[in-house]
Amino acid sequence: MTKTLGEIAALVGGRLAGNAAVLISGATNIESAGAEDITFAVEPHVSEAEACGAAAVILPDTAADFSKPAVYVKDPRAAFALLLEVFTPPLKFPPGISDLAYIDPDVRIGQGVTVMPFAVVDAHAVLGNRVILYPHTYVGQYAEIGDDTTLYSNVTVRERCRLGQRVIVHSSTVIGADGFGFTTSKEHVHTKVPQVGNVVIEDDVEIGAHVGIDRATAGSTVIGHGTKVDNLVHIGHNCRIGANNLIVAQTGISGSTVVGDNVTFGGQVGTVGHIHIGGNSVYAARSGITNDMPEGVFCAGFPTQPHQEWLRTQVILKKLPELLKRVTELEKKVARYEGQEK
Repeated sequence: MTKTLGEIAALVGGRLAGNAAVLISGATNIESAGAEDITFAVEPHVSEAEACGAAAVILPDTAADFSKPAVYVKDPRAAFALLLEVFTPPLKFPPGISDLAYIDPDVRIGQGVTVMPFAVVDAHAVLGNRVILYPHTYVGQYAEIGDDTTLYSNVTVRERCRLGQRVIVHSSTVIGADGFGFTTSKEHVHTKVPQVGNVVIEDDVEIGAHVGIDRATAGSTVIGHGTKVDNLVHIGHNCRIGANNLIVAQTGISGSTVVGDNVTFGGQVGTVGHIHIGGNSVYAARSGITNDMPEGVFCAGFPTQPHQEWLRTQVILKKLPELLKRVTELEKKVARYEGQEK
């Protein structure tokens, strides 16, 4: 596919600077951009984009003095995302159920559903309209998959779990595995507590690869609408995750934790269980959250502390070896002085 720069400017609603007839055949990053590509840049990468091989660049509408052909928009990232879909359209699969898939006779199936080879849909499950199941997916008994939801290869949705509309689940994720619940006797024998609840994934959630979201002991583990979960995340039983959260790779949220709306967890954040984490907050990578947290905070470290305070602590920690050396020298001087007095 090829488009002129003028057509692209009209498509993204931007202001064109340069030759409208320039032909663009792809959208890519700054490092890979060639003579027929368009890329995007925001500070501090605008000067880098000016020196790259791209034919044109999407820039913030506040940028100035740019030598290449450019399209100025309010949100370059959003404009670039639109162009990625234009130049690399999503894969399309014809509706239909493969003869190599297993669909129980009691399954309710909506319109325009695609089920690929070796997928299994168990008894009493529900597949909404335009659901796509890739090979080797499993949908358990009484599970419900909402309209326009996609399950990639090897995804497991266990019994009685419910996924909303426009949910995307990437490969090898397990939704609804048993929560980690055991009683321990005086003889140190661990006895499993039945996990009879489910998982509810609300609309417009995206879940990465190799994620584990455990079913509730009783009731529901809930992932709020619009939340995005990265690869290799674990969410324990009976957690209630609010709307529009961002949960980055290798984060672990312990059971019965309640998280508000619009919270960002950086990579490898960990929480204890049975706490409440307020909304509209950010937790930097490797934060360890051990207590209830208020709304509207930006925290880091273990245990968590305000981010600026954590930064000051890191500066001090770097100075500890030199401080130790100086204290040791002072101790020696004091010892010599005390020896002279005796």
